[in-house]
Amino acid sequence: MTVAAEHGGASRRETGGDHPEKLLTPVLSAFWDQSASWTLETYRRHEGYEGLRKALAMPPDDVIAYVKDSGLRGRGGAGFPTGMKWQFIPQGDGKPHYLVVNADESEPGTCKDIPLLFANPHSLIEGIVIACHAIRSNHAFIYLRGEVVPVLRRLHEAVREAYAAGYLGKNILGSGLDLDVIVHAGAGAYICGEETALLDSLEGRRGQPRLRPPFPAVAGLYACPTVVNNVESIASVPAIMNRGKDWFRSMGSEKSPGFTLYSLSGHVANPGQYEAPLGITLRQLLDMSGGMRRGHRLKFRTPGGSSTPMFTDEHLDVPLDYEGVGAAGSMLGTKALQCFDETTCVVRAVTRWTEFYAHESCGKCTPCREGTYWLVQLLRDIEAGKGRPGDLDKIDDIADNINGKSFCALGDGAASPIFSSLKYFREEYEQHLNGNGCPFDPARSTLWADNDAHLGVKA
Repeated sequence: MTVAAEHGGASRRETGGDHPEKLLTPVLSAFWDQSASWTLETYRRHEGYEGLRKALAMPPDDVIAYVKDSGLRGRGGAGFPTGMKWQFIPQGDGKPHYLVVNADESEPGTCKDIPLLFANPHSLIEGIVIACHAIRSNHAFIYLRGEVVPVLRRLHEAVREAYAAGYLGKNILGSGLDLDVIVHAGAGAYICGEETALLDSLEGRRGQPRLRPPFPAVAGLYACPTVVNNVESIASVPAIMNRGKDWFRSMGSEKSPGFTLYSLSGHVANPGQYEAPLGITLRQLLDMSGGMRRGHRLKFRTPGGSSTPMFTDEHLDVPLDYEGVGAAGSMLGTKALQCFDETTCVVRAVTRWTEFYAHESCGKCTPCREGTYWLVQLLRDIEAGKGRPGDLDKIDDIADNINGKSFCALGDGAASPIFSSLKYFREEYEQHLNGNGCPFDPARSTLWADNDAHLGVKA
């Protein structure tokens, strides 16, 4: 895992030339590189918990309306409006309400929430208290990926500090709000990033997606109304409450307002977290990060993690917001920008991603369980030069039988690299079918390692 302070340095790098520092908007990452950035003392020095004081002075419904008016959209993948999700929680139903924070970050290439929690955990805790006030909840859960033990320890310490300072527990800041926060370490299953599988895992069952309806807002954790939000979504709320919805809407685009964290990784000169307004382009991010590694050019990249359809160098100027990326044929997803240069074999990359999805499939539904298995077998043969002429049509057909027909979005994510790579690099697949194997010389590539599960992420 990359040290959060290094990411923070990257997010405020002097850019020079035609792309000055003003293109970046460090908010969540504003003090990542400061000493002890994760402590309550440091957080308070940077207006920490001021947004909470303002929110607690407002009626819960007004807080929901304020977040809704700000235009904040979920930062975990789908981009669903955060305030609208809070509004779905029924009121006066006599049931407990729960907030669950999805910190089970495990998409290949996605690496924003873990550095955020490592460097600035109190932004999440403050956001949790505001959200719980809004949805009238007295219990919140943070479902963290269990392998990141240093982050788990730091998060536990931040929760302890918040309790000691009166930001958690009974009668928070004299508002009458009681709130308990539980940090739960998951066991390391990618499927638990799906919100209903996460809820099953949190309840002590095997993590598998639930049939919907009912949706979590009606019957979620313990069959009670539940909001499930991404880490960055909740952590963005305190700044909105403190600085105002108009300030937030002054950044980004009309339908995708605000700031966000872009995770730049792969064959780039300076990988890291770049906090910028929604709508910035990859060309601008590459300009300020030093571009691709010296002597090489961009071949393809993912706009939002490995589960989103890939782009090529012809998409360098696509606005990186929900509408712009969608109009170009992909998804913004988690804003994980994995960049690969011309030394990378597309077939090898797609094979590795597909192996990941086959391994992480929960097996509940047949299309995903069987389809990902057979995709791996065919792709391995194609990559090794043992494929047959009809294999390309076969993998396209199998991916079509998975896409939109599986229990959750894991199947869709597994199919996306297949469809997009065949669209842009079919000739490269065909070169593998001539019996000579991969046309790329492995000695030229610095990317591939047998135990490298997360493609393009430099440790």
